[in-house]
Amino acid sequence: MANIAVDSIKDRTFDVIVIGSGASGGWAAKEFTEKGLKTLVLERGRQVEHVKDYPTTNMYPYEFPHRNEMPYADKQKNPIVNRCYNYHEESQHFFVKDDEHPYIQDKDFDWIRGYQVGGKSLIWARQTQRWSDFDFEGPARDGFAVDWPIRYKDIAPWYSYVEKFAGISGNKDGLAELPDGEFLPAFPLNATEDYFSKFLKEKYPNRHVISARCAHLSVPNQIHFDQGRVQCQKRVLCQRGCPFGGYFSSNASTIPWAEKTGNMTLRPFSVVHSILYDEEKGKATGVNVIDTNTKELIEFYARVIFVNAAALNTNLILLNSISDRFPEGLGNDSGLLGKYVAFHNYTATISAEYEGFKEYKTDGRNPAGGGYIPRFRNVYKQETDFLRGYAAGFSARRTEVSETNGVGEDLKAHLLKKELGPWRVGSHMMGETIPKVENHVRLDEEKKDAWGVPLLHIDIAYDDNDEKLRQDYFDQMSEMFDAAGFKNIQTHKDPRRPGNDIHEMGGVRMGTDPKTSLLNKWHQLHACKNVFVTDGASMTSTGTQNPTLTYMAFTARAADYAMNAMKKNEL
Repeated sequence: MANIAVDSIKDRTFDVIVIGSGASGGWAAKEFTEKGLKTLVLERGRQVEHVKDYPTTNMYPYEFPHRNEMPYADKQKNPIVNRCYNYHEESQHFFVKDDEHPYIQDKDFDWIRGYQVGGKSLIWARQTQRWSDFDFEGPARDGFAVDWPIRYKDIAPWYSYVEKFAGISGNKDGLAELPDGEFLPAFPLNATEDYFSKFLKEKYPNRHVISARCAHLSVPNQIHFDQGRVQCQKRVLCQRGCPFGGYFSSNASTIPWAEKTGNMTLRPFSVVHSILYDEEKGKATGVNVIDTNTKELIEFYARVIFVNAAALNTNLILLNSISDRFPEGLGNDSGLLGKYVAFHNYTATISAEYEGFKEYKTDGRNPAGGGYIPRFRNVYKQETDFLRGYAAGFSARRTEVSETNGVGEDLKAHLLKKELGPWRVGSHMMGETIPKVENHVRLDEEKKDAWGVPLLHIDIAYDDNDEKLRQDYFDQMSEMFDAAGFKNIQTHKDPRRPGNDIHEMGGVRMGTDPKTSLLNKWHQLHACKNVFVTDGASMTSTGTQNPTLTYMAFTARAADYAMNAMKKNEL
């Protein structure tokens, strides 16, 4: 890997600058370096090298001081990040603590971040589903946002491209609302999950439980071995960093691939303050970087800039990139930068028990998590009093239970006697939220962080549509659970705040009209063609799918376009 030098403009000039090294930034780095372009990858956090920097990956439970629980003092000091399902002793080093990068909550919002090389690709849930035209055409049909400038046919080949390299397990399910991909063998459903899948197929023809599609190497292909990755070991310790490269992360896949080309310069500890804009040339020329440790301001230059800092930080950088031409943020002629932010609604779960299949028990671990229920509400037509819909997870397990009656020797004897209990089934909702102008981020006019960057105001909340959608999930899932013979059905409102879904999107949305959007169909800023945004900030709407696969496909497609435009001297 090249060592960065800052003593001359030549040493600070590249073909491409990529801001961020997570899932989308890693793909940008891979694509550009593979094609011979000198690429600077800027990461505000520390270096994390594959395998070397996974300190807890092989630790036993008894080796953690608090058996993997965060101590009370940490929970008091860091309430935001402690609300994240994945924040534990084993993984805490991959998360931003509350005071490490403060922000201003105009409404309750949990901003979960991972500042290191690889970003949140080290700690993501690894669920990967394609969008369909029901999603890309949704805003135009339902009128809740501007029309997407692309359709499924535009992105389908790029889904295939990234799936083959990343490694996605799944089945060919033949569902129009969830297109099939380039799959490795799926992780199978267990007996009860399979029963519910078959039951729905018979009783509810438009509702499906499929094996969850995930970025795990169930059976690797040669391209994965070429990356130095091997088969997923089904340890389900993914949040610690996987030494096998069994799941996709920038650290195990795209960043090492880019490094091998000799064309990547990776600079961690680099907070991007703003993007430089040359008013005479009418384009961006580089970026202002604050060295995290020394606080030194350094300028780097490039023909093309890809902003992949994760949705809210991407908004922050563009909002802070002001000039005479763009006094309200780079490319912000429409005044919409930072607005129409959306996310996913995870505020509902349901549980039940099943008395069947007493001859079976669960054995081993499923890194895919079980089943997935694609969206089935308002797909072909509007059928409810709320817009859009929800997808859902579904899983079943059978665990050992013991009596807790008695005292002393009797209690001890009861606890030592283990018996298999009933099957326990559960589901969680992932609902689509509607982008609204009120849901926005903006910069504080006075308060700044430790690197002189204005603090981000986050003003985002649930609305009436979210409430209606959640109630429908409860009603429909309860009906299906009851019809399937599940007992002791219980619905639960999850008190999680917006942001805790870790799927924030929008603020720099795509569209056809520069008056109502920031980016064109190639992810270029309408008003500054050599700046591209391909992470979650570019999303016009959210769909109900886990979004990371779409970001990766967007990035590969936009990088290909940018390289061709550079060859033609159009950038």
